[in-house]
Amino acid sequence: METNATPVPFMLFFRNTGPENYQHLSPEERQQVVTRWNDWFEGLVAQGKAIEGQPLEMETRIVSGPGGARVTDGPFPEAKEAIAGYVTLMVSGVEEATAIAQRHPGMAYGMKIEVRQMTPDCHLGVNTRARGRSKQEVATD
Repeated sequence: METNATPVPFMLFFRNTGPENYQHLSPEERQQVVTRWNDWFEGLVAQGKAIEGQPLEMETRIVSGPGGARVTDGPFPEAKEAIAGYVTLMVSGVEEATAIAQRHPGMAYGMKIEVRQMTPDCHLGVNTRARGRSKQEVATD
């Protein structure tokens, strides 16, 4: 495991979480998956490693083109691979974030988790926070 003195922010993006992955389970088995998922997340929160998590609706809209002129509503055929939710972590590095993803109970049912390090600076130089305010201050508004 990496041992950075300062925790590094990572995001776990959940993909392939649709009901078809769980349809073969009985209602009791589905509830067990939900309980294990909640225990996984709450354990990370208790350890100070998970900052937040949120499911995302499958309905989506894509804005593209000059001036945002093209607006396309979804879900789209590739929605199975769409991001269904996320968890923000503060961990020692990519190895720890990966190990956390590997322990997710949804992995046994076809879930895919994308592990991405967050960066404080955009490679183009675009501001990533409101000026003079920390990310935590913005989040608590």
